[in-house]
Amino acid sequence: MSKGGRSSGGGRGLFDPTKMRAQSSSKPADGGPTDAALTVTQLTGLIRGALQAHLPASLDVIGELSNISRPAAGHMYFTLKDSGSEMRCVMWRSDVARLKFDVADGMEVIATGGVDVYEPRGQVQLYVKKLSPRGVGALELAFQQLKEKLQAEGLFDADRKRPLPRFPKTIAVITSSTGAAIKDVLDTLRRRYPVVKVLTVGVRVQGEGAAREVADAIKLVNRVAKQYDGIDALIVGRGGGSIEDLWAFNEEPVARAIAASKIPVISAVGHETDFTIADFVADKRAATPTAAAELAVPVRDELLAGIAELNRRMRRAVRERIDDDRRRIDAVAYTRWFRDPIGQLRQRHQQLDELAGRLRLDVHRELNSLRHRLAAAENLLVRGRPSVQLARRQMELQQAQLRLTLNLRSRISHLHESIDRQHYRLRSSSPRHTILQQQQHVEELQRRLQYSMRMKLKREQLRVVTLGDRLVASSPNAVLRRGYTITRKRRSQEVIRSTKQLRDGDRVVTLTADGRFESRVVELQQGELFE
Repeated sequence: MSKGGRSSGGGRGLFDPTKMRAQSSSKPADGGPTDAALTVTQLTGLIRGALQAHLPASLDVIGELSNISRPAAGHMYFTLKDSGSEMRCVMWRSDVARLKFDVADGMEVIATGGVDVYEPRGQVQLYVKKLSPRGVGALELAFQQLKEKLQAEGLFDADRKRPLPRFPKTIAVITSSTGAAIKDVLDTLRRRYPVVKVLTVGVRVQGEGAAREVADAIKLVNRVAKQYDGIDALIVGRGGGSIEDLWAFNEEPVARAIAASKIPVISAVGHETDFTIADFVADKRAATPTAAAELAVPVRDELLAGIAELNRRMRRAVRERIDDDRRRIDAVAYTRWFRDPIGQLRQRHQQLDELAGRLRLDVHRELNSLRHRLAAAENLLVRGRPSVQLARRQMELQQAQLRLTLNLRSRISHLHESIDRQHYRLRSSSPRHTILQQQQHVEELQRRLQYSMRMKLKREQLRVVTLGDRLVASSPNAVLRRGYTITRKRRSQEVIRSTKQLRDGDRVVTLTADGRFESRVVELQQGELFE
């Protein structure tokens, strides 16, 4: 069946010899007529144009699969046949990746795609965009219907999917609080990026009402995001199971909640081979919950190693650039144009003088030749018709003089242009100009290095001040100022930590924030220990 009606042709037929003659500039080698002759390429082009003009862009074709071939590139080639005919089909790698079932020879399917011509072979092929098995179940039909509905609304469009933050601070996880998925996600996040904060929301992930709980949890996380200073990513999913177990993530409320989420959503439902509607709507699809955690955060150790490597490469590049610039400056300083630019310019002037001398010699020779020709013409005039011969020779002489004058002016102009170009090149390659540019570049590098050192110093100063504040806050004097005291034995200066260290009559010294005082132990068993 077709998705669009066949277009009706009007006016001239598909084969138009006039247009083909205009498109072809070659003629047969035997000199035969060309009004209706076509090359093979032109014929396949006509067939392709006819198919495109008279067939809809997309067709649904029912048939049986055979001769399936899947090369290493990932494309799939097969034959679609019925009892009366067969047609070669091609399915590109990107479309093969979207298949939800395994194909096999003998399977009856509905192939959706367009008909076109493979011009190098002149072969008509069906370019398949989608394959569907015939006789699908109720769940599969519901899945397809919801998928087509949401796709038509643009919920699967790539341009609406948002990128995940590279360095997230807070991540929310919506899944079952008792399943293995939450443990896998938390263990992976803690191992890869322990600085990230994780907000977990436990929900039912299968059974009646599970879809509504998941959708409500997504909306709740979006509402409370501000309370956590923003949530950078949201992982929604569960472990593997049957299609019935995963069905909560194929329902419309979950798809709508994911599409309306202001937080980028990673869908992590089931195993690698499981696909749900949530996967198509989410900003990112992960094969498993563990893979979702790996997508959400980077590896801290790799980041630190990368920063260290970039710092080392930057320092090495700066040193190499400075060394290279110094070598270039030294090389320029020893060039002939730098040491004696005036001498080089004088050589160019000398070359110009030599060319001008050659030009004058050529002009002199040309004039002598013309004089000889004129003398010969005068001799002929004496023996022939003087008036006609004289007029013709005079005209030739004038034309020769004109050509000579134009030639002379052209050569002089070219010489002047050559001198100007040499002068411009000399100025543009001036060592002073090159040295000034390199000095400016070195100054810019020094300025950037000084700025980096100042920022590093400020960070270290702030760190020292912070550590000092912590040290002061945890010092004994600070503790005493908060109302605590320190009591020692008078003779041994031992700090009293327990009444077992004291005996009746012992003298003790108590230290406070503003002074000290002595006491004597009266009775250890009573609540009042001191006089």
